[in-house]
Amino acid sequence: MLIGELSRLTGVHAHQLRYYEAQGLLEPGRGGNGYREYSDDAVLTVAQIRKLLEAGLSTQEIGFILPCATGAAPELEPCPELLDTLRARLHGLDEHIDTLIRSRQALHDYIDATEQRVSQHYQACDPTTLESAPA
Repeated sequence: MLIGELSRLTGVHAHQLRYYEAQGLLEPGRGGNGYREYSDDAVLTVAQIRKLLEAGLSTQEIGFILPCATGAAPELEPCPELLDTLRARLHGLDEHIDTLIRSRQALHDYIDATEQRVSQHYQACDPTTLESAPA
């Protein structure tokens, strides 16, 4: 099948399919006219790629994992170093989440401190508080 048909069947834009090819995730043949020709298995491969991308894996990691994938879900067969790759990715995500949580707390702290200063500033500028202040 041509790239347009694969795109229609999978809902993935042709430029993304070409990107997957450039990353070594899809391997189309070439027709006599030079057009990409995909096998019927490409539909399943694209579904697997999309699911693995949803899991937060990079295309490089997917390239390593894809030979271990079966079915559209996909299920992963135990391949050498597969669990190490998945655990390493999970560890990276956990570290990123921890960084985001710290950044979020720092922003909350800045907002709270700034809101307190704004409140103090308006109290200092409030004419009713100036009149009652001792001279």
